[in-house]
Amino acid sequence: MKNLETGISASLRRRLLAGAAAAAALLVFSAGTASAAANCIKGDRKAPYTIGWANIYSVPTWMKQTEGTITAEVEELKKAGLVKDLMITDAQGNAQTQIQHIQSMIDANVDAIVVIAGSSNALDRVISDACDKGIAVVNFDSLVNTDKVTAKINTDSNEWGATAAKWMVGQLGGKGKIIIMNGPAGISVSDDRRKGAQPVLDANPGLQVITETNTEYNVAPAQEAMTSLLFANPEIDGVLSLGGALSAGSVLAFERQGRDQVPTTGENARQFLELWKEKGLKGWATMQPNWLGALSVYTAVQALEGKDVPAFVKVPLPVIDDSTIGSYLARADKFPADGYIYSDYDKALFDKLLATK
Repeated sequence: MKNLETGISASLRRRLLAGAAAAAALLVFSAGTASAAANCIKGDRKAPYTIGWANIYSVPTWMKQTEGTITAEVEELKKAGLVKDLMITDAQGNAQTQIQHIQSMIDANVDAIVVIAGSSNALDRVISDACDKGIAVVNFDSLVNTDKVTAKINTDSNEWGATAAKWMVGQLGGKGKIIIMNGPAGISVSDDRRKGAQPVLDANPGLQVITETNTEYNVAPAQEAMTSLLFANPEIDGVLSLGGALSAGSVLAFERQGRDQVPTTGENARQFLELWKEKGLKGWATMQPNWLGALSVYTAVQALEGKDVPAFVKVPLPVIDDSTIGSYLARADKFPADGYIYSDYDKALFDKLLATK
């Protein structure tokens, strides 16, 4: 997938060359990122709004928690008289089904569609159609290629992968045999993390990638995949895991096979963080906040209300290491055993990220 900010800049240049005076949206620069004033939104759209949540799948706990932040935010916006209904669909991992669900939302003329893309390119046409029909479209986490959206919201997945790889280089002194664990192939957040790690790996040829795997973001399939890799690879010095549940599955596989644990990267999955502390792992993690879903709903409503919102909202990545893991585990009982310990969020944080006034 092309670099997101590069793609946005290219889109901006095309619009300027086409004639800024005729543009439907006002384009401005904010902190080096293109912004769109209510891009896509047109027609007589007034509060309370109907929001569509086009979910790619709901089985992983991360997705369930994310949907929980969406429904909680909708309830707050209902109290404020800004939202009337929330339409939820579940494509069960099938991008074509997700396309059909989004088309149904377009046909129902919802005011906004919030979406995690099941494919970075397959959804482009239907997303563009929603934008053309005047519907606010906010895309977060796994992103589409098209820039015909109101906003894209994400952490920097390339930075995620690069920082994890740099930590691994430091842990192993630039030499050793590692396994890379990726999320599902074709999901932009997974692919981009992997792409971000590659330049670091290229610069450190002493770090040998002996194999890598793609699995669902769930502990059980990750453990099964790592178990197979352990049988095939008697010498492993590190696990560059690019997802939290994947890391927990890896640790459990090492334990079950009686293998010594190795430096492992991951995310804020509660099980991984608890195993890290329990077993005294050498670990590193970051966080893909579940509240990106809530922020996306809030962003859509702000745009519908006529506020300027950035075309791309970059959410900073925190670092979880031995000095900070305790603060996450102190809140563990507030989250599911197989869930993710995410940070607090509120309207003030959202306004800061959107730089609204």
